[in-house]
Amino acid sequence: MASNPGPFTQWPWEKLGNFKYVVLAPWVIYSLHGYMTKETSKQDVTNLFILPFMLTRMIHNQMWISLSRFQTSRSKHRIVDKGIEFEQVDRERNWDDQIILQSLLFYVFNAFHPGASKLPIWRTDGVIFTILLHVGAVEFLYYWLHRALHHHFLYSRYHSHHHSSIVTEPITSVIHPFAEHVMYFLLFAIPLLTMVFTGTGSLLALIGYINYIDFMNNLGHCNFELIPKRLFLIFPPLKYLMYTPSFHSLHHTQFRTNYSLFMPFYDYLYGTMDASTDKLYDKTVRGKFEKTDVIHLTHPTTLQSIYHLRLGFAYLAAGPYTSKWYLWMMWPITVATMMLTWMFGTTFTVERNSCDELKMQTWALPRFRFHYLLEWQRRGINSLIEKAILEADERGVKVVTLGLLNQDKELNENGKLYLQRHPNLKTRIVDGTSLAVAVVIHSIPKGTEQVILKGNISKMVFAISQSLCQKGIKVLISSRGDFEKLKLQLPSYLGSNLVLSSSYHHKVVWLVEDGTLMDHEQRQAPKGTLFIPFSQFPIKRVRRDCIYYNTPAMVIPKSMENVHACENWLPRRVMSAWRVAGIVNAMEGWTEHECGNTVLDSEKIWHASLRHGFVPVARP
Repeated sequence: MASNPGPFTQWPWEKLGNFKYVVLAPWVIYSLHGYMTKETSKQDVTNLFILPFMLTRMIHNQMWISLSRFQTSRSKHRIVDKGIEFEQVDRERNWDDQIILQSLLFYVFNAFHPGASKLPIWRTDGVIFTILLHVGAVEFLYYWLHRALHHHFLYSRYHSHHHSSIVTEPITSVIHPFAEHVMYFLLFAIPLLTMVFTGTGSLLALIGYINYIDFMNNLGHCNFELIPKRLFLIFPPLKYLMYTPSFHSLHHTQFRTNYSLFMPFYDYLYGTMDASTDKLYDKTVRGKFEKTDVIHLTHPTTLQSIYHLRLGFAYLAAGPYTSKWYLWMMWPITVATMMLTWMFGTTFTVERNSCDELKMQTWALPRFRFHYLLEWQRRGINSLIEKAILEADERGVKVVTLGLLNQDKELNENGKLYLQRHPNLKTRIVDGTSLAVAVVIHSIPKGTEQVILKGNISKMVFAISQSLCQKGIKVLISSRGDFEKLKLQLPSYLGSNLVLSSSYHHKVVWLVEDGTLMDHEQRQAPKGTLFIPFSQFPIKRVRRDCIYYNTPAMVIPKSMENVHACENWLPRRVMSAWRVAGIVNAMEGWTEHECGNTVLDSEKIWHASLRHGFVPVARP
């Protein structure tokens, strides 16, 4: 919201929430009904065209969002090198409101003005009118309207909402109060109305002009420089006719300069061009190399999870992963994306974070969870992981953490495979077992005397069992085979704390692994049982009268910046223990790998993480 909201700030359909598209339903039904029932000569193609055009505009904007987030996470051409937080994502969530508004106005105007109902495909004179009116009237009027909006009276009531975003994303361009958007629509309607009233309008001119506005808006707010310098060298006057992302970024950081819409000519004319415009452009075109200290190597989980990545839908990425019914309607795009990444994909950068002087990136393998379950896929997955580790080593990265199934024992022996192949790696491979164990142990309520442990025998299970037995807590195992294997691995003096038991009664603390706990076993647990997962993936929740913990994770310190996407199913500003372990490892400057059967001192890394500002997740 603006700092001092004025009249007509809120959108009329704001209270409808995600159901706001129902305001278009009567008009869509009317246009379809008219087209299907009228004779061919009386059918209104223009009216029928409004809905698909609206959808293409939304796709266009989403493509810019994904491109911008991808480039700002990896590109050396970032303009403002600061972070975006969840508050900005929430504020900019309703970027589609302006598309709904314009679609409604198109429907209304088309219904009451017969000249707009049957536009030809193309008219050259209408296109010329549009260009001249935009360069003359629209750009000139917008410049002075924009300057007026920066007067303290209007700025505090309206335009300050837009300027709440210092670091811009493409959708920042359309984040304005309702009244401000109405003013912009009236301004941009000048060429469109002129074409209609003079009978020179055409569908391609209308489409082209609106797409031009969308494209330039997104370009100016994308926060990375992509306009090559040679364009201005080939045609020098272009600097007066076309702005660059760095030009408009200065407006968001300096506020009182670079007011122009898309053509800087009027800033030159009226003396409001920022003196550092050319210098900033040259600097961002050259780019700046940034060394990365920690890389977290992860992968998408379900097919729908691609939309929950930071590069996907911003509002979905800003919340814990949950399946959405409407995403099933996008299954052709989902499957096509999966196939393309599978066939041609390579590891890609998902996000970039920083904590004080430490620089971090998250890379994702273009493989989903089901790929890791296919034996014939493992060689290819290992090749991708190995390539990523070697690239990180070449870049001078301190630590690579293996997230989710990238550290699976059957895949690569918890990362040991890569160390065997490349024993001289300078980059440390960390699977994070030590901190995950510590988080699980410290999640158990004080005074607990025994716990049930349900999971496949693994490095994690052994480390948890050993730590609990050392603390004098009895570990109950229901499988005789697992009990015998664990007893052989544990020191003999701890064996008395390992108990074979199939009784679930009166045992209120269960340490469980995803996929090993059956529904009927959960139902046998007493009321109020604590289910504490120690696996990478959460367990299925069957009971409402029991307490389910998150997978091992910690709340990140306030000093960690540019965190505006959730890690899978975890809450905001919470990271998995496996990922945090790598960050703490780099902060401490430790030199030992944690992969294969190696587990670092869990208490040591636990206290180190607390010292660096990471805190336990609040108990549910």
